[in-house]
Amino acid sequence: RPFPILEDYGQAKEDPKKVNRQQDLFAFIDGTSETEKELTEDDVLDFSYQVLLSRWLSFYQKADVEKQGIEKLIYEIEMPLVMVLDRMERRGVLVDVNKIDELHMEFDGKVRALEKEIHELAGEEFTILSPKQLGKVLFDKLGLPSGKKLASDGYSTNSEELEKIRDKHPIVNKILEYRQIQKLDSTFVMGLKKSISEKDGRVHTTFSQAMTNTGRLSSSDPNLQNIPIRTEEGSLIREAFVAKDGYVLIDADYSQIELRLLAAISHDEEMISAFREGRDIHTKTACGIFGVPADKINAGMRAAAKRVNFSIVYGVSDYGLSQDLGVSVYEAKRYIEEYYRQFPTIKPCLDGFKQEGKEKGYVSTLFGRRRILKELTSANYNIRSFGERAAMNTPIQGTAADIIKLAMNRAEQALREKGFDAKLILQVHDELIVEAKEDIAEEAAKVLSEAMENVIELDVPLIAETRIGKTWAEAH
Repeated sequence: RPFPILEDYGQAKEDPKKVNRQQDLFAFIDGTSETEKELTEDDVLDFSYQVLLSRWLSFYQKADVEKQGIEKLIYEIEMPLVMVLDRMERRGVLVDVNKIDELHMEFDGKVRALEKEIHELAGEEFTILSPKQLGKVLFDKLGLPSGKKLASDGYSTNSEELEKIRDKHPIVNKILEYRQIQKLDSTFVMGLKKSISEKDGRVHTTFSQAMTNTGRLSSSDPNLQNIPIRTEEGSLIREAFVAKDGYVLIDADYSQIELRLLAAISHDEEMISAFREGRDIHTKTACGIFGVPADKINAGMRAAAKRVNFSIVYGVSDYGLSQDLGVSVYEAKRYIEEYYRQFPTIKPCLDGFKQEGKEKGYVSTLFGRRRILKELTSANYNIRSFGERAAMNTPIQGTAADIIKLAMNRAEQALREKGFDAKLILQVHDELIVEAKEDIAEEAAKVLSEAMENVIELDVPLIAETRIGKTWAEAH
């Protein structure tokens, strides 16, 4: 067969029969094929075809890598990560089917009870998940204030709009709770059950390392990175993820990594000193925006400061922050101004990201990963605003993504070198989960946290907090 060219390969990829045969071949090679087929000559030629093409493309990509100065990103992060992710996918995560069934019964019972309450409050039975029927009940029958007008007939009943009228009638809270639990049950509980392998009782997700704009990993079939944890019901789902007999789960989570990176990249001395001295950054921020000493900061003030801290890097507006905190636009504006006064180099840094994006057409992480931002030159205000927010956030979130990928490589290597029976099985953005033999778990946890904390030298320390438990919920 002649040496392949891109046009030929592009046409081959569009042929469904060709794609199916390639998938069958890879399944045969990695041992996941459910058939007893033998490799044919065409199979071998087809696989050789792809190997040759990959080799040919590598010469062009290598030159481009050197031109962009991203050797560390490619050779120390992304390429080694391929094998780490491959092993993680094969290992999978053990799921307690009995716990899944228990959760389904619990959630289904709550959904039925909420449905009855909602119908009683409405004075009639209707399909709660039907936006049209729900809109008629809320806005026509009950006379609640309507919000966003739809292009079609009626008003929006999405969660964002319902949150605005949550305090207008008790039915709204019930509807939001109904939606949340119904989705937890159908999407996460029953969806998870369908994904459990009959061979080993484990869930084998698929990780994609180049599917997001910021470089973050994504997970699919099933998505194990979006299991909700902020609600009591959502956190219950993590109880279904367990360690096998004689083993435990180790959960290692970066503490405030994006804020630490913001401090390091902006070179803000106030924020850097707070992290170096181990002070609570949210309390420090609260002191600045409320103008009171640390011993006068209450839980509400700290919570508000926490929202400000995490919102700033996403380019939050005065109005957006006011909606998040339930305060006036004037008050939200004052919070932002006080924040920038307290940490004086943050705003110039974020503005610099936007300017860099406009001049170069892209922004970069500390490791050189680029995000193209054509939106910055758009004549449309909303599109341009999105581009500006992305320009401010990507260097921070993208660098955090690069760091945890590098940490995964280092952790996997360190655990193997120690000879520990401890395997990386899951990553959820700033969090790594390892399944380890119970008798070496404490030592393995120390190796894991050290690998994460020493992955890069910055002006601020990186902190990885570890916990151990028989379930993911217990370890988190």
